[in-house]
Amino acid sequence: MSDAFTTRVLDLTTGSSERVVDITDDCASFLREAAAGRDGLLNVFVPHATAGIAVIETGAGSDDDLLSALHTLLPADDRWQHRHGSPGHGRDHVLPALVPPHATLPVVGGRLELGTWQSVCLVDTNVSNHERKVRLSFLG
Repeated sequence: MSDAFTTRVLDLTTGSSERVVDITDDCASFLREAAAGRDGLLNVFVPHATAGIAVIETGAGSDDDLLSALHTLLPADDRWQHRHGSPGHGRDHVLPALVPPHATLPVVGGRLELGTWQSVCLVDTNVSNHERKVRLSFLG
């Protein structure tokens, strides 16, 4: 594989509750090896139909606010046509339309170029699937 493109898969356990998982440190660690001081792009992709990637502030309540907003927009009730799994699970399959399963971010000098309060996060509302994969790919 060329040095211009490097990829790695993170294996994450999200547990049995809805979560926003900060993976910024995982991204930075990957870039220290993959980017080696170069400029390029980091693509973060979650290959699941019921999870997404968000770039948001964490630690000041914004992650909980995001989950609350998703509850308002996508209630976990019986309105969904997709009905297998836990009650309201159909909403989990709509989530990626609002929180996409990917983000492409700038890398400058081998470091992720995020704003002061921005973090890269996995958003997982599916309480029935605790094991998640996130693919990190650097192109530079």
